[in-house]
Amino acid sequence: MHLSQRFFGNHGLRSACLAVLAVGWLSTGIVAADKDGPTYTDPQAAGEEYAAQGEFSGPLEADDNRVWGAQVIALGKGNYRLVAYPDGLPGAGYVAGNETKTADGKREGDRVVFKADEYVAEIHGDTLTVSAEGQKLGEIKRIKRESTTLGKSAPAGAIVLFDGSSADKFKGGKMSEDKLLMADTASLEKFGDHSLHIEFRTPFRPEARGQGRGNSGVYVQSRYEVQVLDSFGLSGEDNECGGIYKVAKPKVNMCYPPLTWQTYDIDFVAAKYDAAGKKTSNANVTIRHNGVVIHEKLEIKSGTPGRLPEGASEEPLYLQGHGNPVVYRNIWVVKK
Repeated sequence: MHLSQRFFGNHGLRSACLAVLAVGWLSTGIVAADKDGPTYTDPQAAGEEYAAQGEFSGPLEADDNRVWGAQVIALGKGNYRLVAYPDGLPGAGYVAGNETKTADGKREGDRVVFKADEYVAEIHGDTLTVSAEGQKLGEIKRIKRESTTLGKSAPAGAIVLFDGSSADKFKGGKMSEDKLLMADTASLEKFGDHSLHIEFRTPFRPEARGQGRGNSGVYVQSRYEVQVLDSFGLSGEDNECGGIYKVAKPKVNMCYPPLTWQTYDIDFVAAKYDAAGKKTSNANVTIRHNGVVIHEKLEIKSGTPGRLPEGASEEPLYLQGHGNPVVYRNIWVVKK
């Protein structure tokens, strides 16, 4: 029996590949350290722990050159988790709902090693190598993705809320030292039906977990929260990045690694009310996260917690403050 058949069975190498690969508040640098460990806003200051984290994709030789994707998440103190995706990364081949596998690993010198009974997956530099019984089964390479709408220019007629020159279009708006908009602020302008482009960056908090890991939120009309969170490598829930809080999880988790600039492009139709104040139609929204549709004409039947209740009035864009140094840039709106 060929070695690949031994480890991957009668379906080629696919099932085993799943198992194998699954194995100064806003100044630059380290921001703070607390019970959840350090918070970084600069990759250079984050060091080797951040550098090992990221995305890998490419054909695996021992699986008939089938493309695989892998996301490696830093968990602090030399610990990591690997999530493997058949047919490519989320938004780039992987079909949401298909089986993924995970594996935990640790740093060993200049490598991160994920071990199982019959195989080893190892990251060295920009290469993730899979082997068994000393025989190399294949390798995939590190990639760095960028949103297809990153840096998108405001079209004619758009209202530019923030371009790095001033925070004056936000109530109590504050900028970081590198001229980024800090969270916990609302636009002075109010909106009904509109399209919104906004770019955001979460910090790197390797030892934090869940909602403590780069939490903020884009509140459309101050009523409907599109969650902002470092959800890189997670399943994609309604309280994770791209989720509409307590309403809907994204079709696919398009969250990039922390300290990577990400985009939301939101097309919003406000709820409508009659003269007596009775709602006659629900709000609906289409959202692209990093250029990929994660909600399409989704009907939102109620507001989300944390800000304003539903109503007929036009209301501001609110960027939630949640104690994390999440920052925003290139924010513009087109009214409909």
